[in-house]
Amino acid sequence: MIGLWHWLTSPATWSGSEGAWALIGQHLGYSGVVMGLAALIGIPLGLWVGHSGRGGSAVVNLVNGMRALPTLGLLYAAVLVIGPQLSGSAAFQVPAIGVLVILAVPPILAGTYSGIDAVPPDAHDAATGMGMTGWQRLWRVEVPCALPLILSGLRSAALQVIATATLAAYVGLGGLGYFLQLGQGARDYPMMAGGSVLVACLALVVDLVLAGVQKLVVSPGLSPESESSDR
Repeated sequence: MIGLWHWLTSPATWSGSEGAWALIGQHLGYSGVVMGLAALIGIPLGLWVGHSGRGGSAVVNLVNGMRALPTLGLLYAAVLVIGPQLSGSAAFQVPAIGVLVILAVPPILAGTYSGIDAVPPDAHDAATGMGMTGWQRLWRVEVPCALPLILSGLRSAALQVIATATLAAYVGLGGLGYFLQLGQGARDYPMMAGGSVLVACLALVVDLVLAGVQKLVVSPGLSPESESSDR
């Protein structure tokens, strides 16, 4: 514990191009790109499946199957297969980001589909009775009702991506996983423990930020706190 404290409080840990601040920036950069791409895939697909009612069981099976994939093995395989087709840093960045997107899509897809699927039938009937089209019903009724579960899926995906992005260091992409890789090679256990603490703290901060966003954008009547108080 003393060694961990000295490592965390040492100025050398935080300064330079391989210091903690720079690596946190890299980690957030990769995670942000991955989350953006995963949301572009998972949210529209979840909206379509939930709204149309088609392929719900296939989505559940797909999500469960993708969650069982061995991330590190898939990362190395992607680098070996896709990397030679690219040049420069893209040979490592593209496979790593692709694998992390595969990891992030399932919770986003599941949250979006579950949210749309859970919209009460009364809300559908009321929207239809008001003469809304299917498109209007989706965006004016279903998406607002499903927003808590959609954002929960995004929060779950963000936590998984931030935790798993540490593996990117093993193919030379930096991020906070660099401390784990370097510490493992040098048997510097305070560095490994410190890297783990930084990853956990970063995940916690991001989750708190997303929780704040969720509280701001979700209608009070749809929040989990409101539902529990109604009971």
